[in-house]
Amino acid sequence: MNLWSDATAIEQELIDLRRELHQHPELSFEERWTSAFIADYLEKLGLAVRRNVGRTGVVAVLRGGRPGPTVALRADMDALPVTEESGVPYASENPGRMHACGHDTHVACLLGAAKLLTGVRAQLGGNVAFLFQPAEEIGAGAEAMLADGAFDDPRPDMVFGLHNHPEIPIGKVAIKVGPLMAASASIAINVRGKGGHGAMPHRDIDPIVAASAIVMNLQTIVSRSVNPLEPAVVTIGQFHAGTAGNIIPETAELTGTIRAFDEGLYNELPRMIERVITNTAAAFGAAAELKVHQSIPAPVVNEERATAIVERAVVKALGEDAVVRPTPSMGGEDFALFQKRVPGCFIWLGVGNPAIGAVHPWHSPHYLVDERALKIGAYTLAQAAADAIDNLGSGGR
Repeated sequence: MNLWSDATAIEQELIDLRRELHQHPELSFEERWTSAFIADYLEKLGLAVRRNVGRTGVVAVLRGGRPGPTVALRADMDALPVTEESGVPYASENPGRMHACGHDTHVACLLGAAKLLTGVRAQLGGNVAFLFQPAEEIGAGAEAMLADGAFDDPRPDMVFGLHNHPEIPIGKVAIKVGPLMAASASIAINVRGKGGHGAMPHRDIDPIVAASAIVMNLQTIVSRSVNPLEPAVVTIGQFHAGTAGNIIPETAELTGTIRAFDEGLYNELPRMIERVITNTAAAFGAAAELKVHQSIPAPVVNEERATAIVERAVVKALGEDAVVRPTPSMGGEDFALFQKRVPGCFIWLGVGNPAIGAVHPWHSPHYLVDERALKIGAYTLAQAAADAIDNLGSGGR
């Protein structure tokens, strides 16, 4: 089975789908129009559709001509609170909302994959579950869908997903075995001192000075407490304190993020941070408290067998030169939670093209994609699913 010619035949439909989605961006867990649009399209294909999975998610199941393994395909669908400045004629119609991370592209690719696989369902010796996930941008949608039974009936044996990448040229697909994206958590640190007059600091305990020392000392975690061969990030992105220049405040607030590929290190980082902030604050007579929110508690790690299946699918249509080996990113992706349940592979789809201005990073108000990537994404997901069903059913590798 080779679905490339079928994908090429529906290219304009994929572009139209993506542009319709692009005009109606919705934020995390607010994807009601998007969810209905997706569900209606899938029902017209004759698939069994569950709406409102994990609040606003959609799950559709295609059952093949013969019983066998199940492969899941996932696309995220939420947008960002960004005012679009791309200049395209199909720009966002929702003020202050934009598909600035390209999730409209992901949805169009997965809808295309559903159409491609529906056309060959009689040849499939298994099932395909299509997962349209809300709230990826806040790291909450995958967990919500899984809690609501997205993997329950039928239970997948393997899962695939993709994300567009503006730094990868059109026509290329980035694929690698092993860690691709990091586990991540947000942290909040409250530093408590003793407020008073700025002219008499000796009578007070200045939480700003203590918090400033904490920011600096936290940098030693990665440089001195973590194995240099294990990537990790400890970043403080916000520092809030005080109400006036001559007042020493009672408290200072720090917020930031931690990242790691290794789950053991990821789970150890909060203890390292706790040690640093407690002892640093104490040196100034202050106290510090840490709160951790594990938004994406696992890294994206691509399983060898699943990765080989995707790579063969890409090479089958586009040739070996289409595959590139990416440098892993410390960005997080809650696709990792699906991979915690079953083996899977997450790939990056090249959408970059300087000739049309598709060079801007994710979350930019100028973000663009080369829409020729849509047929590549739809094909890759569909072909990988079909090949995985054959591979899993035959016990091959």
